[in-house]
Amino acid sequence: MAFGRSKKKNQNDGGEPATEASALSEETTQQAPESGPRRNGPFDDSEQDAGTDYLDLGALKIRPREGLQLRLEIEEKSQRVVAVTLDFGGSNLQLQAFAAPKSEGLWDEIRTQIASSVGSQGGTVQEFEGPMGTEVVAKLPAQTSDGQKGYRVARFLGIDGPRWFLRGVIGGPAALDRAKAADLEELFRSTIVVRGTQPLPPKDLLQLKMPKGAAEQQAAAPQPGLSVPERGPEITEIR
Repeated sequence: MAFGRSKKKNQNDGGEPATEASALSEETTQQAPESGPRRNGPFDDSEQDAGTDYLDLGALKIRPREGLQLRLEIEEKSQRVVAVTLDFGGSNLQLQAFAAPKSEGLWDEIRTQIASSVGSQGGTVQEFEGPMGTEVVAKLPAQTSDGQKGYRVARFLGIDGPRWFLRGVIGGPAALDRAKAADLEELFRSTIVVRGTQPLPPKDLLQLKMPKGAAEQQAAAPQPGLSVPERGPEITEIR
């Protein structure tokens, strides 16, 4: 497992801006859902015991595996951690967790925002039903490495949990190849979200932090990490 960090000038990507605060009460212990897209994860911390095997990133707990590289994305202005990106098998998965209303989810609204953002850049989106519910594949016009016209592709996953929303963005070959995406989907499903009991406005990012020992490991054996653009994860190019 290799750790890294990179900076983002600002965080204004498809669903983060805070809205008016709403009073949220402490939630009682939840039971893992027996049906629906979340029945096999991602989990609330009240539903799944992470134990000592998971990496504690604050709002997110990640199950490590051999060959996985992890990078925390740092917002330059505030110096806060705004996302975690997992690099595995030549593709990547960016994770962000948000506060959500108690009575309703955010994914329907955020999919609309994704479509509007991509459309304003001359791209297209396609929704389809996947193993974790409705997903979005976004294609943006881009120039390929040899100067030809192509597309940048990203696959968006969204899961509404108890008072939280988890967004995953798959980039690289796995954005289009289901077989190559299997490991990243498993990483997404095994993620545990720690919402906490504090009242937060819907769409506020849940606080992430550097895991213990990560800074020491990075200093002792620096590894090339992921470069994540402001509008999403590193994504593949196709013609």
